[in-house]
Amino acid sequence: MADEELQNQDFSTADAEGSLTKPVQCSALRKGGFVNIKGRPCKIVEMSTSKTGKHGHAKVHLVATDIFTGKKLEELCPSTHNMDVPNHKSITMTLLHLNDDFLGLMDSKGAVTENEVRIPDGDLGEVIRNFFDPKTDDFFEEFADKEITVTVTKAMGETHVTQVPGYSTKK
Repeated sequence: MADEELQNQDFSTADAEGSLTKPVQCSALRKGGFVNIKGRPCKIVEMSTSKTGKHGHAKVHLVATDIFTGKKLEELCPSTHNMDVPNHKSITMTLLHLNDDFLGLMDSKGAVTENEVRIPDGDLGEVIRNFFDPKTDDFFEEFADKEITVTVTKAMGETHVTQVPGYSTKK
């Protein structure tokens, strides 16, 4: 790069999304917060700390649920050690249509997302499919004039729908 190009770089929109996780001391974690357990992004639902013993550190026992699958995971960690906390983001998007196994979505700025977010498996996916006529993938008449929003969560390199009106995978 030329000297002029180096001086005119714009870093005002840079953020920390380049990293999947950040280290946080185990004793600083809190119930309702997030943590990475066994490579999965989780929300902490229970947390207890044991007192220091004769030979060692206090231990923190974490019980958490995977934010995408709802599966319960546990971890025992010395309170002075670091654990990874996932960088996550939840955004509300407008549901436009279904395209095979993917959702057509639009964000608040009007940007359309195609073939990036899969229709979820299980009950959540059924709720989404029920908004549409299976023959045409058009909204049923009762939803045609309504804006249907979904919550899309991104963490650890994964993107999933976690909420639709009337149903949520979050516990």
